[in-house]
Amino acid sequence: MGNTEISNIRRDYLFTGLDEASANNDPFIQFSNWMNDALESNLIDPSAMILATSDKNAIPSVRVVLLKRIDSDGFVFYTNYESRKGKELLENPNASLLFFWKELERQIRIEGKVEKISQRESEEYFHSRPYESQLAACASDQSSIIPGREFLEKKYDELKKKYDGKEIPLPPFWGGLKLKPDYFEFWQGRENRLHDRICYTKENAGWKKERLAP
Repeated sequence: MGNTEISNIRRDYLFTGLDEASANNDPFIQFSNWMNDALESNLIDPSAMILATSDKNAIPSVRVVLLKRIDSDGFVFYTNYESRKGKELLENPNASLLFFWKELERQIRIEGKVEKISQRESEEYFHSRPYESQLAACASDQSSIIPGREFLEKKYDELKKKYDGKEIPLPPFWGGLKLKPDYFEFWQGRENRLHDRICYTKENAGWKKERLAP
C-alpha cells in the first residue's frame, strides 16, 4: 500500500453522541459506564490500554498493557519493575493511558502520576494468576536482551522443576502500578468529523467538566 492509498482511508462515524449533560460529573463513573458498554459488546480485549511513558530525558515510549483493577483513585496494572516502562516510571512517574474501542467509535485518554501499590496487593494478585503465568513472570527479565527463545524456555523449565508442587514466591522485581488521574478525556466519533470530546480536569476535591473542539 502506497501513500496515496493510505491517504484515502476514511469512514463515517455514526454510532451515537456525547454531550455535557449526558456525561456523568464524575469521570470515574463515566469511565465505568463506557467500560461496561465495552464488556457487554463482547469486544476483544476491552481492558487493553495503551500506556505512554517517558524517561528523564523526555524520550517517549508506548506499549499495550491490561487494566486489572479500577478503584476510587486510580487504574492498576502489573509489570516487571525492571522493564523499560518500569524504569521509566521510576525516573518520571508522569504517564498517559489510552483506551480505544473502534467498534463503539470511542476512546478515553487518561493522564496522571504512577506509583507502586502495596506488596500485599501485588502478592494477592500474583498468586491469583495461572501457575504458568507466575512461572513466566519469574523467568522473564523483561526488556533485557536474550540470545534466543531457547534461553527463555530453558529458564522456564528450570523454574517449573524448582517449584514443582510448591508455592511460587512473588519476585521482588514484579508487581502492581497505579495511575492516579488528574485528567480524563472522552472521545465519541461523530459524523462529518465533528467528534464529541468531553474532558475533566482535577480541581481541589472535584472535577471540572468541559467540551473540547474536535
